[in-house]
Amino acid sequence: MDKETETNKENNTLLIIKASGEKEAFDNSKLKRSLLNAGAEEEIADEIVEDIESWIVPGISTKKIYSRAFQLLSRKKTYAAIYYRLKQAINEIGPSGYPFETFIGKIFEKQGYSVEVGQVLEGLCITHEMDVIATNKDTQHLVECKYRMGTEKHINIQIPLYVRARIDDIVKKRKLDPQYNKLKFEGWVVTNTRFSPDCIEYSKCSGLHLLGWDFPYGKGLKDIIEKEKLFPLTVLKQLLKKEKQQLLDQGFVLCSEILEKPEILNSFELSKTKQKALMNELKEICY
Repeated sequence: MDKETETNKENNTLLIIKASGEKEAFDNSKLKRSLLNAGAEEEIADEIVEDIESWIVPGISTKKIYSRAFQLLSRKKTYAAIYYRLKQAINEIGPSGYPFETFIGKIFEKQGYSVEVGQVLEGLCITHEMDVIATNKDTQHLVECKYRMGTEKHINIQIPLYVRARIDDIVKKRKLDPQYNKLKFEGWVVTNTRFSPDCIEYSKCSGLHLLGWDFPYGKGLKDIIEKEKLFPLTVLKQLLKKEKQQLLDQGFVLCSEILEKPEILNSFELSKTKQKALMNELKEICY
């Protein structure tokens, strides 16, 4: 037994491995809090924490702990399990193509905006690719999306600085064009992770909007998804990973899109039992 293991045994702590590779002490209160936030009742949360405590071993990854907790929760309370798995589902949207950008576009569409994704715009100095352009009668939002595979990675200050400069160049050009003279312009950085403190301070000063997993507080990406029921199709248990990827490749990102157009599943040749289970899952998620 090495010194670190001995020390932690004496201190009655158990070290687990975070996604970043760092070690941290297992905190059962943190696990319980995440289960409660997902909508689990206190009794169910306590049962799951007790199960994890009896099962956990030193050096296990947070990913494995999370996976087991979700499996237990999904058996007990399906809808709470959806919320608990939401962050992982967003990460599973993946960086290939434009699924995250498309997903963010759907959020603006829900708010009544006309949306374009992945457009090249002329600036005063150079051209720029803009991930999402959301426009209504008086405002145009220019949105840069930053998807991160590692959930614990932060967006650093270089990103907002770079995005602010690009948007300013586009806006200078558009203000010279009569078709945009009635619009005001807003710049955004949207991510599935978090922002560094410098990013937040800079956004307040520069007027750049930030939308992260839990920022702004109470109005972050997680809150919007839950409030508007804009759940990504990657939360579904009744579809295989390859089937989800096929839908993403076709430009579909939301559970509600499948519910509205179930014919998009025809190529999967699902059994009647599987179709029924999938439709029940979709209804529980979307209604």
